Amino acid sequence: MALKVVITGASSGLGRALARHYASGGAQLGLFARRAGVLSEVASGLQGNPALYTADVRDRGAVEAGAADFIGRFGAPDIVIANAGVSGGTLTECAEDMDTIRAIFDTNVLGMAQTFQPFIGPMREAGRGGAFAGISSVAGYRGLPGAGAYSGSKAAAIAYLESLRVELRGSGLRVVTVCPGYVATPMTARNPYQMPFMLEADDAARRIGRIIASGRSYAVIPWQMAIVARLLRIMPNAIYDRVFAKAPRKPRGL
Repeated sequence: MALKVVITGASSGLGRALARHYASGGAQLGLFARRAGVLSEVASGLQGNPALYTADVRDRGAVEAGAADFIGRFGAPDIVIANAGVSGGTLTECAEDMDTIRAIFDTNVLGMAQTFQPFIGPMREAGRGGAFAGISSVAGYRGLPGAGAYSGSKAAAIAYLESLRVELRGSGLRVVTVCPGYVATPMTARNPYQMPFMLEADDAARRIGRIIASGRSYAVIPWQMAIVARLLRIMPNAIYDRVFAKAPRKPRGL
């Protein structure tokens, strides 16, 4: 029986690559994204007949309606991937950045919870198990200057996913936290600095697919970034502050 997979943020970047990855294996897809035209373009290049939902993950009603339609047509999914995310440089001292900060947290954290919520009950009742995979980032390991909202949202996503994992223990439902390093997407194309160990989106998608299938609960990709992330986490504040104070920063805005 074919897998049933729901993916948010499916119109570009990593989400688009994840859709290609699972479609190539014959999965029945439910694809969520904000841009209807681009989502239709993505679907036209995929095997099978994916169900398309034009929805912003910040819009709880739209996500719930899409989830209900998918479940009504295909049954509870086997995998739900909360991939939708936004990034942008922000400075707390600038009043005009407050809306950007809110949008980043609402999408990257609240949007993740609103993606998972309508599927938990039906997947539990289906009794087939399943996985909820959240795409966080190594940026959640330390606060990056000029990217407080992005780093903060990804740190919050890591903690949220851990909480959900423990909450669902024993239910047959798994929670997988994936922290990619740099992936070649429109989001990273704006970064005005070197990005070591960059992965192509299709490569990252294949790795994420293997992680979800393996039963692991937490992974950083690629493995080189896992080492970097651990080193950053244990670096004393005095050294971290001195090294990163003058680091290049993301352009402000979404």
